[in-house]
Amino acid sequence: MTRPSPPSPPDPGPASGTLWIVATPLGNLDDFSTRARQVLAEVEVIAAEDTRTSRKLLPPRNAAPRWVALHEHNETRVVDRLIETLAAGTDVALVSDAGTPLISDPGYRLVDRAHERGIRVSPVPGPCAAIAALSAAGLPSDRFRFEGFLPARGGQRRKRLQALASATATLLFYVPARDLADVLGDAADILGRARRAVVGRELTKRFETIRRAGLAELADWVAGDPDQQRGEAVLVVAGAPEQAAPAGLDTRLLARELAAELPPARAARVLARVSGMPRREAFGLVESTRGDSTGD
Repeated sequence: MTRPSPPSPPDPGPASGTLWIVATPLGNLDDFSTRARQVLAEVEVIAAEDTRTSRKLLPPRNAAPRWVALHEHNETRVVDRLIETLAAGTDVALVSDAGTPLISDPGYRLVDRAHERGIRVSPVPGPCAAIAALSAAGLPSDRFRFEGFLPARGGQRRKRLQALASATATLLFYVPARDLADVLGDAADILGRARRAVVGRELTKRFETIRRAGLAELADWVAGDPDQQRGEAVLVVAGAPEQAAPAGLDTRLLARELAAELPPARAARVLARVSGMPRREAFGLVESTRGDSTGD
């Protein structure tokens, strides 16, 4: 029996435009790629989170583009209009205030709808604050977890950090520098005062700061220096150390017993906590033992 092919996206027609996802400089205009400049010099419509900021990046061109504000408060309404513009054959460029669009910025719904309509989506890659900070951090980069902005309220922020305390991948957060001391203090309390971390503030700009130390030391440094509380920052935090299973622990036997008593997801959580193995691996082991005989 042949497996049916997945449904193809609707054909928008041969005249459909392209949705360009254009990365812009974080601060240093020399990081603006030639290709990004060319796209913004030629495209008819530019969607931007803050059109006043993005206008400053526009290269010389024969005719002014049509600007469309696209932000979290109007995204649902504006997306329909932009999709119809694209379907009618007009190219649209999506830019953010700085860096790569959609990385903690609006635009997901527009790209999602474009794919649903069969409209071509093409990235014009370039600067990204999270990746720039990771590249300069000197922390493991083979596995990392981008968490965007933490909750602004202290209680919710600490709860989120607690949920990440055992994550072994390097953690990346965007932090308004005015909140940096509080975020670092909470991270030190929950993740560990000596947990190694890097603050990358105002990356590529005149007052760029990159500093690596333990979380508690970084918290004290930022709290004591008002200059470090200005602008935007990326916080990169080393992951929790991998924990080996206790000597003599028969993880398959434990997984089998847990699977007999608990729902799979809960059994996997307990197994991961006791053995130190990653949650996904624990879930796979629980699932693989469900058919084992208990010998009762």
